[in-house]
Amino acid sequence: MVRVIPIASSIRPSLSSFRLIGGSRFFPSLSSCGPFRPISFSHLGSAIPQSHSFGLKAPRLLRRDGSRTGLIATGIVCQASTAASPENVLEWVKQDKRRMLHVVYRVGDLDRTIKFYTECLGMKLLRKRDIPEEKYTNAFLGYGPEDSHFVIELTYNYGVDKYDIGTGFGHFGIAVEDVAKTVELVRAKGGKITREPGPVKGGKTVIAFIEDPDGYKFELLERGPTPEPLCQVMLRVGDLQRSIEFYEKALGMELLRTRDNPEYKYTIAMLGYGPEDKSAVMELTYNYGVTEYDKGNGYAQIAIGTDDVYKTAEAVKLAGGKITREPGPLPGINTKITACLDPDGWKTVFVDNVDFLKELE
Repeated sequence: MVRVIPIASSIRPSLSSFRLIGGSRFFPSLSSCGPFRPISFSHLGSAIPQSHSFGLKAPRLLRRDGSRTGLIATGIVCQASTAASPENVLEWVKQDKRRMLHVVYRVGDLDRTIKFYTECLGMKLLRKRDIPEEKYTNAFLGYGPEDSHFVIELTYNYGVDKYDIGTGFGHFGIAVEDVAKTVELVRAKGGKITREPGPVKGGKTVIAFIEDPDGYKFELLERGPTPEPLCQVMLRVGDLQRSIEFYEKALGMELLRTRDNPEYKYTIAMLGYGPEDKSAVMELTYNYGVTEYDKGNGYAQIAIGTDDVYKTAEAVKLAGGKITREPGPLPGINTKITACLDPDGWKTVFVDNVDFLKELE
């Protein structure tokens, strides 16, 4: 069953969203795909090439002369299992070369947002692409090149000037050397300050909160020089332990720390592929007694690099996740991806590492 929200047909972040065409088939909407053609994804299904099956060998077959090449026990041919064990999958996920590539969300005025991010937050416009036949434009911004940094991918859909951010999305985190100075710059540019600079409740780190022109919140964290200033994506979840287990097993992230704040009735968990001061991380927040959130239609997903989208899809399924796009190449550019939903419905797209670098070229 496909749940369609108003304006959904015009929302198309690259590498992830799928447009409903002619009934039940989904086709990826990427800027580099060109015009859509009727292409069947049936060959992607659940059939996984042997090279992607965690070293398991296919069962041997009958020779033409009738002799069996497999093992025979009490008249029954013993066939190798076609499914990998959970232990093998988990071990592979730990060894996979993963990193957070970009976060995707939708904005109502692309030029206005680019101006705010570059002038107030010090980001650089890395690239921009317009797809008039599909009526959307993407802009990539960040603090370093895409092949080594976590970046933002903005999507502007022609004619859509406002989105519902919902209650589930929390904020993005940016590390700065002087929070107060950054806040004054934002204020001077007409930006909205929602929390003045000061120590975090129950801690010493100086923080502040601001909003961009579309209402997306950014937490400014005072830190020394860091290779990854765009450092956090905060999402709210209904069962923190369930989410931690999923992000560890399916996404291969490491639980870096948890913090419970009973005074304000919430608990957070920080997960990622490296330490918080050197890499981007996910901040999952559980508010006591709240099990569901409205996700709106503004925030889209994060993209994560992987060495093998086929094995990744197996791991997601074994961890209880829902695959929304079976692994395989995208039409037109052949970049291999797979997409899934976590237990709360937050979307993640996995992109083949080699294909991603080729696409950047």
